[in-house]
Amino acid sequence: MTRSLSLLLAGTAAAALSGAAAAAQDQLTVGYFLEWPMPFLAAKADGTYDEALGMPVNWVAFETGTAMSAAMASGDVQISVSQGVPPFVVAASAGQPLVALDVAVSYSDNDNCVVATAREIDKDSASELEGATVAVPMGTAAHYGFLRQMDHFGVPLDSLEIVDMAPTDGAAALAQGAVDMACGYGGGLTRMKEHGNVLLTGQEKEDLGILVFDVTSAPQAFVAENPDLVAAFLGVTAEANAAWNAGEGKDEMLQKIAAESGMSPEATAEAIATMQFPPIEAQLSPKWMGGAAQTFMKGVADVFVAAGSIDSALDSYEAAVDTGPLAAAAD
Repeated sequence: MTRSLSLLLAGTAAAALSGAAAAAQDQLTVGYFLEWPMPFLAAKADGTYDEALGMPVNWVAFETGTAMSAAMASGDVQISVSQGVPPFVVAASAGQPLVALDVAVSYSDNDNCVVATAREIDKDSASELEGATVAVPMGTAAHYGFLRQMDHFGVPLDSLEIVDMAPTDGAAALAQGAVDMACGYGGGLTRMKEHGNVLLTGQEKEDLGILVFDVTSAPQAFVAENPDLVAAFLGVTAEANAAWNAGEGKDEMLQKIAAESGMSPEATAEAIATMQFPPIEAQLSPKWMGGAAQTFMKGVADVFVAAGSIDSALDSYEAAVDTGPLAAAAD
């Protein structure tokens, strides 16, 4: 697992340092996740981003945040929506010049690890996981949560067989009995729960300091060269979030979000109910981008270093957060 992640980081950092940059901006390419329902998808369906930015916006679906990092390093993608903090931190720690632009979503209950029903293991018997085979999407928020949970329960990582799998693949492996536990998010997590149980609830994880939130991220150079474009993009996202939070046309929005995320309306409603979309004012506060996010990133990096997943952490992640475009969007 560590070797595979190191190879990914080496390739990502090399691409980032090679000077790859987006071409003159007459269009924008944005990365996002299928089976990850969020309000911005309604704006995507309506063509609101194209209209606000005055150019076509191309949307590319990814399965992991680490793949998003690689695409931004190569210049194929300029902005990624809802990249998990752990994969963002992994890339930044490897030297990739990315910046976090906003808090895309907070979702403690929509990212977790599920133990196969047949194992009959819960939080009171988690020590019995020793020797288990676990599917984990490496370098993601689910990976970080897995590491923190295993540390909390005192399960040695070297006692587990850890297999790198995207959430959808992990769910299939859990259903087939090929793994004892799988970690993931979104639609993958929903399917995992059909064949097992979580060890800790979202609230229980938060009580342990295991936060789960995603950011909108982009290459630092791209943001510096296109501040107005980035601010306009974040503004559309914020407006969609505000409409969802206010309940404006919620049924119509839900139908669009479901279609764009590739999920049924019922599954979409269930998943999005576990998500929170903070308004810009809250995002700019000390609780999020005004200080806590940077501190949290440092904590994530230190956990990955201790687990042997990355070689080293930055001394500070202050430079990895740029609130300028978000503040401009607020104005």
